[in-house]
Amino acid sequence: MLETYPSKLIEDAVNEIAKLPGIGRRTALRLALHILKCDISEVEALGNSIINLRKEIKYCKVCYNISDDDICSICSNTSRDHSIICVVEDTKDVTAIEKTSQYKGVYHVLNGVISPIEGIGPEDLNIQTLLNKAYSGNIKEIIMALPATIEGDTTIFYLYKKLKDYNILISTIARGIAIGDTIEYTDEITLGRSIIDRYPYEPNIKSNVKYCKD
Repeated sequence: MLETYPSKLIEDAVNEIAKLPGIGRRTALRLALHILKCDISEVEALGNSIINLRKEIKYCKVCYNISDDDICSICSNTSRDHSIICVVEDTKDVTAIEKTSQYKGVYHVLNGVISPIEGIGPEDLNIQTLLNKAYSGNIKEIIMALPATIEGDTTIFYLYKKLKDYNILISTIARGIAIGDTIEYTDEITLGRSIIDRYPYEPNIKSNVKYCKD
């Protein structure tokens, strides 16, 4: 059924808000009407914060996490253990792990996982820079904190093949996280324990190799 609105301005706002993930048109309409009731200064502050976010946000040149500066606050923190790297899919996972207060190393954001179905290969991710860090000889452990999915396991297996000949411990978080779950939606206690109870990665060749191309 075609929706009609009392104003073209409302319709345009609903169309744009509904493009956001998880926002349907009814929710978009409620948000648009709520914005109409707000003080103009509040609306301007909201609009300016979104515009500034898109224009001025940076990505850390070391770990690719979202940052206000060229180097993020985690990578520039000398109290963190820079010899331990936690590999995650995206920024949301960094935030989730940091909330646990159980991890004191640094991160590397891949910006995705290998997914042949979606046409995402190793060359589309921040993999080569991770390998460069490993090859530098300054890394003692790489923790794979990727989603418990076929794509996540495929990515871990690919990285393992690239790193296995170097003197680096390759570990993965404990599977207190259910199969198919993503890091960002895991509760803090379970995620914290998964980080603490991580174990050396041992590939299941039979289940992984068919998904992965070197």
